[in-house]
Amino acid sequence: MPGTVTVLKTSLVRLGGEVDELTVYFHRLFWTFSPCIKAFRHCKPLLSIDGTHLYGKYGGTLLLAIAQDGNSNILPIAFALVERENAESWTFFLSNLRSHVTPQEGLLVISDRHNGIKAALEAPETEWLPPRAFRAYCIRHVAANFALTFKGKDARRTLVNAAYAKTEAEFYYWFDIMQTENPAMCDWANRMKYDKWTQHEDGDRRFGHMTTNISECVNSVLKGTRNLPVTSLVKSTYERLAELFVFCGQTEEAQLGSGHEFCQALVKAIDWNIRDSRCFTVTLYDRHQSEYTVAETTLTGNFLLGSYRVFLKDHTCDCGHFQALHYPCCHAIACCAYSRLNWASYVHEVYRMSEVFNIYKQNFLPPIPEGLWPPYAGPTIIPDPNMRRAREGRLNATRIRGSMDQSVANQPKCCGLCCQPGHTRKNCDQRRHTARGDA
Repeated sequence: MPGTVTVLKTSLVRLGGEVDELTVYFHRLFWTFSPCIKAFRHCKPLLSIDGTHLYGKYGGTLLLAIAQDGNSNILPIAFALVERENAESWTFFLSNLRSHVTPQEGLLVISDRHNGIKAALEAPETEWLPPRAFRAYCIRHVAANFALTFKGKDARRTLVNAAYAKTEAEFYYWFDIMQTENPAMCDWANRMKYDKWTQHEDGDRRFGHMTTNISECVNSVLKGTRNLPVTSLVKSTYERLAELFVFCGQTEEAQLGSGHEFCQALVKAIDWNIRDSRCFTVTLYDRHQSEYTVAETTLTGNFLLGSYRVFLKDHTCDCGHFQALHYPCCHAIACCAYSRLNWASYVHEVYRMSEVFNIYKQNFLPPIPEGLWPPYAGPTIIPDPNMRRAREGRLNATRIRGSMDQSVANQPKCCGLCCQPGHTRKNCDQRRHTARGDA
């Protein structure tokens, strides 16, 4: 397919101390497709990166870069097969990602706190340093690491609430609770820079994304293909992306043709704000109709819920939702209604249905049959025998289990045969009856 980018790294094969010129070992592979490169120009300016293990005959790790459009559709934009997650493999992936897919300025990368990712992003040659790009931590992984030191669901929930806080006042409300309960919790959190894990100091770059869940979703989708050979794995990503573009393109075209100017999820959120059972008293402070105060009261007007400053020109509100999510909050909508302004003009362009439709208007061509491929004149590429899994015995688990992998406390065992709690498949009465011929 024209525009497909592939970067293959190989290693030398030595036989008896001499280099075999006709054969090389497969080492690393980066690939992406032209529609994905063009589509990312219309997505949210952020990336979620993650890695997942391969289950096939040979070991390795599949690295992913995932984007999201304004209608909450998940879009994989780049892949890489590497030997394992380390600084060298992440540098290989991120440098090619920057060169071929994401040259835009000011991108945000959301990931876990893996040392290999840290080293790759901080390497000058990869061009992921501020102000060209910024990094943020997945709060789910941060909370899991936090739970290893401080036990209890309440402490973990307080940390997560502090991270999700959209204003400084709300953040310090939860932070003071942590300080009162155990000052060591605050000391642990202060080891990380606030702009890496809190929403109120992220520079409004997260668009509400606090985790790498969009990467985890793709990991689950590709679970059935992670035991395939390299060629089949690459072909699977091509076919699934082609199917995704066709399906989403038809959906977005239908919504665009029906007169929907903005994404359905956004319209529902704003409609909820409009219908909310609250009363807003708006005061205009600027003759250019850009600076307001909004007094929020109950529907009867007997109880003041809060007072907020709204700056429509700067797209900000004291509640924090306007600048964090990049579309008007209920207070901004009240100001637009007061001044008879169109609230749609204050929505970020990434949420417009026309912008989302531009993502999926790119086309994947049918792949060329293998018998019609052009001849290949390079060395023969073979798998590295050191990456082969053990043929006998149970595979060793390589995943480092954390608190988020633990099951719910005090949950009774459940039988895998009859799905009833209190016993296992081995002691199940249904199994004994089947063995006797009763069933």
